[in-house]
Amino acid sequence: KDRPYPQLSADAPGVVVHDRRVPVRVLNWWWHRAGVPRIERLVRGPFDVVHAAHPLLIPTVGAGVVTIHDLDFLDHPERTGAEVRRDYSSLVQKHATRADGILTSSEHSAQRIVEALSVPREHVIVAPPGPPRWTAGGRRTPRNPLGYVLFVGTLEPRKNLGALLDAYTLLRAQEADIPPLKVAGRAPSSAAPWLRRMKEPPLAGSVDYVGYVPDADRRALFEGASLLVLPSWHEGFGLPVLEAMALGVPVVTSNRGALPEVAGDAGLLVAPDDPGAMADAIRRLLRQDGLAEACVRLGLGRAATLSWSQSAHAVWGLYADAVRRHLRRRAHRR
Repeated sequence: KDRPYPQLSADAPGVVVHDRRVPVRVLNWWWHRAGVPRIERLVRGPFDVVHAAHPLLIPTVGAGVVTIHDLDFLDHPERTGAEVRRDYSSLVQKHATRADGILTSSEHSAQRIVEALSVPREHVIVAPPGPPRWTAGGRRTPRNPLGYVLFVGTLEPRKNLGALLDAYTLLRAQEADIPPLKVAGRAPSSAAPWLRRMKEPPLAGSVDYVGYVPDADRRALFEGASLLVLPSWHEGFGLPVLEAMALGVPVVTSNRGALPEVAGDAGLLVAPDDPGAMADAIRRLLRQDGLAEACVRLGLGRAATLSWSQSAHAVWGLYADAVRRHLRRRAHRR
């Protein structure tokens, strides 16, 4: 139901956009289970590589590549939508073993993919994202230690916003001058209890839910924050942590999934099921002399080690390997 960005071809010379209006649920059923129709029937080929930006292959006569950001849908299907539970959990291993290459964004996810799906490690390439374009040049205003505590992310169960609300409630009960909490992100229907809780005592008036914030407004959102809290149960990467570090915002985040890998020594890590420890980490960044500044310095250094150029080179290498692997498999079948 999402259409391609209208200016994509103009913004990226060499890119040709084909927009085919095919019912996605019908197409997914045939693609995921029957392996037809091949993409070459919908878009004139041939193609060297066909890359699905999700864990299940797009049928093709060329090399097939999939993206697997994480396997939370396999480990905790209760935290996913109905279509993901139906298709991804039951089909991901078969598709991963057939794929000529797998792209992921963290070493944590790569190890989990190899262990859970029984694929060779050399089939999996790690290409972490770089800081978004809107963070270029770093922050433009001094950090405001009296700004707000920021949460950024879709309000889905995996993001664990409830634990942050618990931690913030503890802080407000202990210290009246705690900065407000600002929550940014799209809210699916499952987030209704969290939305209701933010409007009711004791959080009413101290929590500001601003909904989804587009890229054009994200710099101001981050630069107004005293710190970011991302308490997710699991992340395959955790882009808000990188966004915050790139703009000199200290971070409290979960010690689960890829988040320790992304934050490195620049963030304060807490257990996602321990609101008391989360509240203490927030308090330390707000109150402890020099701690926030040290985290900012380390975060800027960590963010500088990641770039889209490095990621692009890794993806290009994955494509080249996938084509070679595909040709060997085809020759072997003959």
